[in-house]
Amino acid sequence: MAKMTGGDALTLALLSEGVETVFGIPGVQLDGLTDGMYRKRDEIDLMVPRHEQSTTYMADGYHRASGKPGVAMVVPGPGVLNAGAGMATAYACSSQVMLLAGTIPSRLVGGGLGALHEIPRQTETVEGLTKWSMRPTRAEEIPELVHEGFRQMRTGRPRPVALELGPDLLHAEIDVEVGDPFAVDAPVAPAEDVTALLRLLAESERPVLHVGGGVRGHRAFALIAALAERLDAPVVMSENGRGAIDARDPHALPAFALWELRATADLVISFGSRFLTPFGQQVNVGEAKVALVNVEAADLGAPRKPDLAIRADATALLEALVAEAPAREGWGEELRRLRAECEERIRERVAPQMAFVDAIRAALPEDGVYVNELTQIGYVSTYGFPVQAPHSYVWPGYQGTLGYAMPTALGAAVGAGGRPVVAVTGDGGIGWSLQEFATAKRYGIPLVTVLFEDGRFGNVWRIQRDTYGGRFIGSELVNPDFAVLAQAFGIDFVDVEDADGVRTAIEAAIAARRPAIVRVRVDVFPSPWSLIHEKH
Repeated sequence: MAKMTGGDALTLALLSEGVETVFGIPGVQLDGLTDGMYRKRDEIDLMVPRHEQSTTYMADGYHRASGKPGVAMVVPGPGVLNAGAGMATAYACSSQVMLLAGTIPSRLVGGGLGALHEIPRQTETVEGLTKWSMRPTRAEEIPELVHEGFRQMRTGRPRPVALELGPDLLHAEIDVEVGDPFAVDAPVAPAEDVTALLRLLAESERPVLHVGGGVRGHRAFALIAALAERLDAPVVMSENGRGAIDARDPHALPAFALWELRATADLVISFGSRFLTPFGQQVNVGEAKVALVNVEAADLGAPRKPDLAIRADATALLEALVAEAPAREGWGEELRRLRAECEERIRERVAPQMAFVDAIRAALPEDGVYVNELTQIGYVSTYGFPVQAPHSYVWPGYQGTLGYAMPTALGAAVGAGGRPVVAVTGDGGIGWSLQEFATAKRYGIPLVTVLFEDGRFGNVWRIQRDTYGGRFIGSELVNPDFAVLAQAFGIDFVDVEDADGVRTAIEAAIAARRPAIVRVRVDVFPSPWSLIHEKH
């Protein structure tokens, strides 16, 4: 046992879990924690963005580029609410993010007395954005709860967690043993489930592998490719499953290819996916049997109607299948034909966007990190950008969080271990995060931000033009002079005119290892969704 403050105990518990960086903004309720971090400043960095929303965005980006949990820190009330968008995005994308949320003094919680930063029922707000959250009532509980939070992130479905921490607990003098991280058992695929799935495979002649966001990381990346090769089966990646297999693999297909495959497939095995359309229905696979593999029970039930539902870790089950599934001849020439058709359809329908997507891909090394905003280029990237390595593609999932890309990419660049990071955004989305160019400058984060400027919320404007007879409302923008803005922040800036210019500018910015903005002025593009939704 050692005498320390609650803030010291929290800092030491984070260090024991391997945390090297916390993304947070100090405030009076957190003084006990930041003082504890000061005493360990040679071992843990506090990176301070310029908006509380960016704390959780950066923690999420850090996790998705590194595979390690990201940690964010905010004051109570408005701090928690501002951080909520990043927590919602992390929740949607099953990211390992721990939020350290301050509270008002413990004796005042729930009193409604108007304490600084007090909001009603903060705990319930936090609970709605997390897999697990706790508010210790004694400072001595802090280390154990930190370890439990990390255990929760590392087991089952890896969603965000939170600790709410009162200033009185963080300042309290205690005798406590910080202890070691809690052991996490390696997931094992149940033998009876492996047998049942092998039986379905034996009865199938044309199986399809479908992968979602639950198939993630270097181990899963290798296993999916090995199983596809063994079965000679197509691998269809959902938007959240991009990076589960190298897009250059001859078995890899984008999400919309499932509409073609369903005509002749007799079995679809979905790993780590919700397996729902954006309208809350089971993905239509025609007459094919459906086997769902997911660690989350809620993602196996209604409205889905699987022939086989397996609650298990997708990667563990993949490992068992690779070991036991017999090699076979599969789709052969039809798969090669379909890959070529998918590529042709993408380039026919959205050629203007694909020129820029190709330029970004060419400028990035295969393990470079691409952070994809919901902009006109970004929408096409959800199926057109070839992801070639694990932990190299980041997007906001079903949350569709506009404006998240730039701060998320800053966190990704911190976690990427020197790999280049490129974010795409529009002049609409960048308005959420302009202030974070100061963060890039302060910490020398070599993020390349490609900014597409059309003076509009482009997708909203196009829908108003095409669907609502040109009744434009709320979709026009007045922008700053981005060149002057970059100069004010001390950020490199380059104007380019076309896709070739984008590629050249990204390559130069990566080589310079400094934060940079690449701006390209564009017009509103063709709909990026005509290709995807034409058969829905």
